Parts: sequence; structure tokens; C-alpha cells
Amino acid sequence: MTQVFDTGTGGRRGRGRPRDWTEKADQTTIKALDRAMEVLEHLSTTQGASLSSLAADLDQSPATVYRILMTLQARGLVEFDPADQTWQIGARAFIIGARYLRRTSLVERARPIMRTLMRVTGETANLGVRRGGQVLFLSQVETHESIRAFFPPGTLSPLHASGIGKALLAEMTEAQLADVLSDAPLERFTEFTSATPDAVRAEVAATRAKGYALDAEEKTLGMRCIAAAVFDHTGEAVAGISVSGPVSRVAHDQIDRLSTSVMDAARALSVALGASAR
Repeated sequence: MTQVFDTGTGGRRGRGRPRDWTEKADQTTIKALDRAMEVLEHLSTTQGASLSSLAADLDQSPATVYRILMTLQARGLVEFDPADQTWQIGARAFIIGARYLRRTSLVERARPIMRTLMRVTGETANLGVRRGGQVLFLSQVETHESIRAFFPPGTLSPLHASGIGKALLAEMTEAQLADVLSDAPLERFTEFTSATPDAVRAEVAATRAKGYALDAEEKTLGMRCIAAAVFDHTGEAVAGISVSGPVSRVAHDQIDRLSTSVMDAARALSVALGASAR
């Protein structure tokens, strides 16, 4: 079952609306502004479009679209190329987008998604990023169970012996992977640790095939971790999200269920960071 992950808005009335406001579509939208945003969004998907093609694509009159374009042009959101008579997205749109990216915090975006992940799986949810050959844990939402995994912010774990680490290794190019594996020897923490380049490559291949990574008692005996990579607006893997717990609860017959929730959470966080919903 696909889980719906909260991105932090909750169900409460927001502070950014009038106290006596009612949720009616004709009250909460400005039609002219909505049409303008439709033009802007459509134009952002093209390499330039003529007035007539924009009007046809959006099923709007050329006169209406032209007034919208002139308004957006005055704000620098679109630009007109007189040489080929086409309209294009403007520099101001990039500036606004860049400001959004600057204010986006990975940890801030992840917290509500991690809380949901902990709730639906019953296990501790973790967020980590790569720092050299290790995973740096940034945030954790602990389960309420008495026996649980604990990775306080600032904890470091080798890439090859971590669920998040393996998820990030699986998104590397062959050259990047070879560079990481050249830092031999790989430390063996338990009898289950993949501590040779060939063993790690096999784990990477399995992760790519399944879409999630599994740490099966490789760092700590008695603990398992399931992880998936998180992507930003450029499609780059920038983090990993996981659940960790004792083998008695993260059992073999629970991996399919738990991995689905982890991948759903990774996808939700990726979208919150600007990645494609696909």
C-alpha cells in the first residue's frame, strides 16, 4: 500500500489567510493570475514559443495571452526574442527559483516525512548524506519501541557498511565507485560486512536492481537497515533515508513492506527538494 507522506503543512488553518475565510474555489483563486501562471509554467517547458502557438496550446485567445506576456515581461519573468518572434522564460524566473532553493533545508524538509515513515513502519527513521567515504547522519526520528537503533546527528558510518551508504554508492558512476573502493582496506565490522571491492559491487548491483539498499547486520550484529537514495532538482543523489531496527522486527518477511515505505519516503523527499515526481 502506498503511503501518503506529510510534507509539513498539516491539517490546520494556515496563518496566511483571513480569519473568516471559507474554502471556496471562487474565493481562493484569482482567475487572471491563475491564467498567467499557466502561461508561465507552460512557457518554462519549451525552448521558446510564438504567441499563436501559446494561445493554441493553452486554449486561450491570442489577445489574452499577449496581455499576460506583456505583464510578465514587465517583471522580467519572460523575454521576447524579436529575431524569431518567440517568447521565452526570463531571468527573473531563475532568480526566484534560486531563492527557493537557497531557503530549502534538507533536514527541515525531511522531518515531517521521517515522522510519517517512523509511524507507518514502527521503526527508527534516519537521514544521512555522504561525506567522503562515510555517511554523516543528520537527523533521526526514533521509534517508541524499547529496543531501537540510535544514530545521533553527527554520527559517521562507512559507506560500505551502511544502508544509506549503499544506496548512495548505487547512484555513483563506475568511476566514482572505483574511486571509493580504491580506499582499501575496507573495514570489517561483523562476519556479515561486505569488506571487499567485489562484495561491495555485488551489493551495489543488488541495490540498483531492487531500488533500495539493505544493511543486514553489517555494522552492528542484531540490527538491520533498509535505505533509499534522495534526489534534488538536478537529479543528483544528495542524501539517503532509511529505517533501522532489530532483526526480530526487521525480519525477512517484513522487508518487502518496509522497503516500499522507505522508497515512498525517499520519493516524497525528493519531490520536496524539486526532483521530478517520476
